[in-house]
Formats: sequence, structure tokens, C-alpha cells
Amino acid sequence: MFSIPLFANLSKSVRQYMLVTFNYWNFTITDGALRMLVVLHFYGLGYSSLEIASLFLFYEFFGVVTNLIGGWLGARLGLNKTMNLGLGMQIVALVMLAVPSAMLTIPWVMAAQALSGIAKDLNKMSAKSSIKTLVPDEQQGALYKWIAILTGSKNALKGAGFFVGGLLLSLIGFKYAVLSMAAVLSLVFIGSVLSLEANMGRAKSKPKFSELFSKSESINILSAARMFLFGARDVWFVIALPIYLGSVFGWDHSWVGGFLAIWTIAYGFVQGIAPKITGKAQGKVPDGNAAFKWAAALAIVTAAIAYAVQIDWQPELVIIGGLMLFGAIFAVNSSLHSYLIVSYAKGDGVSLDVGFYYMANAMGRLIGTILSGWVFQMAGLAACLWVSFAFLALTTVISLKLPRLVEAKTA
Repeated sequence: MFSIPLFANLSKSVRQYMLVTFNYWNFTITDGALRMLVVLHFYGLGYSSLEIASLFLFYEFFGVVTNLIGGWLGARLGLNKTMNLGLGMQIVALVMLAVPSAMLTIPWVMAAQALSGIAKDLNKMSAKSSIKTLVPDEQQGALYKWIAILTGSKNALKGAGFFVGGLLLSLIGFKYAVLSMAAVLSLVFIGSVLSLEANMGRAKSKPKFSELFSKSESINILSAARMFLFGARDVWFVIALPIYLGSVFGWDHSWVGGFLAIWTIAYGFVQGIAPKITGKAQGKVPDGNAAFKWAAALAIVTAAIAYAVQIDWQPELVIIGGLMLFGAIFAVNSSLHSYLIVSYAKGDGVSLDVGFYYMANAMGRLIGTILSGWVFQMAGLAACLWVSFAFLALTTVISLKLPRLVEAKTA
């Protein structure tokens, strides 16, 4: 196995966790950078905001399909193969965008984005599922901490990727930006192929294709809550908010991109420290009741923001301050969910359950992306926020059905 002497004294599980996280980090930076590159480059070519948003619809749609099928593939083939497949597909997607400008038609870019969407969800599903195989079932506190670190660092680095994308576009242009990212990711891919444990996450019994849909009531409930949670975020964050900041507040694109990047980094930081916020320091691990309470808190905050925007009360202060508060509470909700799905998932063939759950996550993002453009165009930002509140109210009600823990062992 490929190894670095500095880490030779670490346990096998920790080395594998570090490698999975390193793969995930590198992929995530390219994912964030590519999104910013596409938005800025095609805006410069004269595309409207909604036309640019359409370029990402296949990215989101294929995330739904990938998470469902990817979990089945991970259980049958092993998580090392699905993670490496994701890295390889992202390299291909980046190279596809390095063609001459005349060939960068909407269908071609949508195809590349579809490939990137598949790659992203294969990589994410593999990373989150693999931690379940590396942490003993009785160490739920350690599982929560590791999941929070992985999830939080991912979002912080995605925000950093926004900066990287804008910087590369300014310094070397779109073509060489995507090629340079493909070159770096190729090195990561080679290291991953040589180093990841061969049978990580492979189910002892080969699951049938008919087993794609989870039979666990807890996972089905959590997946429904996750779908509405992420739909609630994206219905105002993905398209409506950037357009609003530029058209109403008069911010230029660097201010919009920089603000959203900083927000995403801060959001990731809060995700990483979520165990401390939710009481792990006192020996507590979260359960369904914690998910219910944090979803309710987010719904209340969103309703307050929506009302303030509707009556036009200090809109700049409300939106900027409200977005920060929304992001902090949303980050805790997301981290709680990420822990609960891995905790609920079966140890054998964990990627089936995690894949089904993230399929619901991708479905929520797809619904949110479509509604963000349509509702904003028809009725404005306040309407998007009220739709967000409605989704969060559903998340809260659904979360009432999540199981409560009587006792939980921590590590």
C-alpha cells in the first residue's frame, strides 16, 4: 500500500479516514471552483442568470439518480471503487470544458455538469459511508465528531473553491483553469487508487437492485426531512439571493461571489463544531428530538426573515444578518442529519442506506433550484422565503417521527 512514513504509526482506521478526507477535500475544492468558473465565465459570454442556472439542472438531477444507484454500487463493489470512479469522472468533466469556446454550447456544458454531478455524489456518498466502516458501532460520540469534521470541512473548502475558481479565471483563463484542476485531481486519483483499502464498505452479501429503496422506517423519515430541509435552503439561496443582491442592492459580481463564499466557509465551520453546540462535551449524542428542535428553530427564523423582507423593513440588514443566522442554524441541522443517517445505517452495505438518504437530499436541492428561479421571477425574494418556511415547517413535523434515544454510548 502507498504510504507516507510520517503517518506510519497511526492506526489503519485513522490512515484510511485521513485519505478519504484528503480525497474529499480535493474534490470539493474543484467542485466549488468549477461552479464559480461556469457562473462567471458564462455571465461574461452574455448568458442571463436563469440561463446559467439551467446549466446546473442536470448536475442536480443526476445527483438524485447517482445517490440511489451509487449506494447499490458501493455495497456491491466497495467504497474505494465508487470514490475512485467519482474522482475519475470529475477529471473527465473538467477536460470536457477545456474545448475551444465555440464548442462550449449549452448542451455540451450541461453534459459536462451532469458528469460532474454524478462524480460529486459518488465521492460524497463514498466518503460519508466509509466512516461508518471505520468507527465501531458503540462509539457513537466519535462517529458524530468524525462526520461533523468531514461535513464541515467540505463546505468550508467548497467556499474556498469559489475563491479559487475566481482567481484562476482572472489569472489564467477558463480553459487553463479547468485543465490545471484536472491535473491536480489526477495526482489525487493515482494516490487514492494505490492507497484506499480494497474491500472498504463492500457488503458481505451482494444486495439486489430491488433493495435500492430503504426498508428502514427511521431512514425513510430522515430522508423525507432532509429533502424538505435542503429544498428550503436552495429555494432562496441558489438563484434568488445572488440575483437579488446584484439587482436590488447593486452589488457587483465580485461582492456577490465573495459574500457567498464567506458565508459558505462560515457555514462549514459551524458544521464542524456542531457536536460542541449540541452537547457532546456533556456526553450527549443527538437523537430525533434534537433534529426536531433545531428544525423548528430554523423555521421560526426563516418566517421572521420572510416577514421583514415582505414589509421592506431594513432589507439589507435583515437579509445579510438573517442569512448569517439562517446559515448557522441550518449548519447544525445539516450536521445532525449527517450523523443520524450514518448512525441509523446498517453496518453491512452502509452505502445503500446512505445513498438512498442523499438521493432525497439531491431531490430537495433539485426542487429548490427549480423553484428558486421560478418563484423569484414570478413573485420575488419574500415569496421564496415563505416557500422556504413552508418546507421547514414540513421538516419539523416529519422530524417528530424520528426515534428518540433512551441511552447512548459516547466516545
